[in-house]
Amino acid sequence: MEDMKETLKEVNHSLNRLGKEYPEVLKAFSEFMGAVEKEGALSVKTKELIAVALSVVGKCKWCIAFHVNNALKAGATEDEIMEACFVAALMGGGPALMYVQLVVKALDQYSK
Repeated sequence: MEDMKETLKEVNHSLNRLGKEYPEVLKAFSEFMGAVEKEGALSVKTKELIAVALSVVGKCKWCIAFHVNNALKAGATEDEIMEACFVAALMGGGPALMYVQLVVKALDQYSK
């Protein structure tokens, strides 16, 4: 069974290491991410739901772990997250639908 909390730790560890080894690049990326993810015409929650859907279509387990966690923190419900996943599956087909299982695992683990 995929441990999505461990996957999230991997993401954070990797980003921290890259930040130490390539501070200029990661600082620029972090600033860009902060600018994109802040409240604007779209709410933070909506942006995180989009990010979850794109993570599923992009087949990125680390992105799924990261953005499911952020979506929950932004106030998204499990139903909203799953609905975003079904839109991703509609657009990305069967392979994207298979990655929804990682979202379900993340929701189960983060809800404990």
